[in-house]
Amino acid sequence: MSGRFGGRTLARVQALQLLFQADANSRTVEEVLSGDYAISDGPLDPYGERLARGVDLRRYAIDAVIRTSSSSWSLSRMPIVDRNILRLALYEMVEEDDITVAVAIDEAVELAKAFGTDESPRFINGVLGSIAADVSAGADVYEKARQALRAAATSRDGAASDEVYAADETGMAAPIPDAADGACLAPGAPDATDGIVE
Repeated sequence: MSGRFGGRTLARVQALQLLFQADANSRTVEEVLSGDYAISDGPLDPYGERLARGVDLRRYAIDAVIRTSSSSWSLSRMPIVDRNILRLALYEMVEEDDITVAVAIDEAVELAKAFGTDESPRFINGVLGSIAADVSAGADVYEKARQALRAAATSRDGAASDEVYAADETGMAAPIPDAADGACLAPGAPDATDGIVE
């Protein structure tokens, strides 16, 4: 892979690799960075590290947006690469002021072509495209997703749990039930339906 990617694209590849390692091992990015980790074409780019830490910090809120924007796949059933590409792209779309929505989506599709399945680029483009208009309009996509998931849980259970939807000072939502199967997923908590760790 050496020489295939450069600049910010390489930084995104490195961030994706860190996010993948954290997700696959039920760890935080901080825990991955404090131990042995593998990245392509090191050393670790500062922008790549910033992206990985940023995604990790806002993961619950980001995942809520992905859950409400991907009606055909629950988050726990997405390939691990796809869900981390989505997390990375959504973070850039919302949190990185100098990255346009179009660039974030294009970069995510390129990552999907390089690291995902044959279906990944189209899937990634579709999910991010469904979020793009809200982000471009300046909507609070985190709050919109939180409200949608709260409404879904309320209609399913009769009452939404304040604990499930509490947000801390970083804007991260607490663990939120997966809209497709009702499982409440948190780091290290297995999805009872398939054993995949979120």
